[in-house]
Amino acid sequence: QVQLVESGGGLVQAGGSLRLSCAASGRTFSTYTMGWFRQAPGKEREFVATIAWSGGSTYYADSVKGRFTISRDTAKNTVYLQMISLKPEDTAVYYCAMARIRGIAREASWYDYWGQGTQVTVSS
Repeated sequence: QVQLVESGGGLVQAGGSLRLSCAASGRTFSTYTMGWFRQAPGKEREFVATIAWSGGSTYYADSVKGRFTISRDTAKNTVYLQMISLKPEDTAVYYCAMARIRGIAREASWYDYWGQGTQVTVSS
């Protein structure tokens, strides 16, 4: 079984920055894709960013493009989400997820494992 543990969430003022981390442990796979999703109160979970197993391909939701950067350290089995210029509408619980595929994946249904989430709150 795979365990994903997010960290780095918190309260920040609009315009501020945060870096989320997601550490994977347990059973590992030779190739896998990582993604970040978020869910705001009263809203459905939405895609934020994804990075392929090699780290060479990334894809972002339009709402975060240019402000968020996804990266990974394969040796540490850790994926990061650097967030800058945060806005109140970025407030949500952020989840990392793992998909046992090679390429990028924007749909939640592609992902096999999920973390418990970390709260990000952006005040205006």
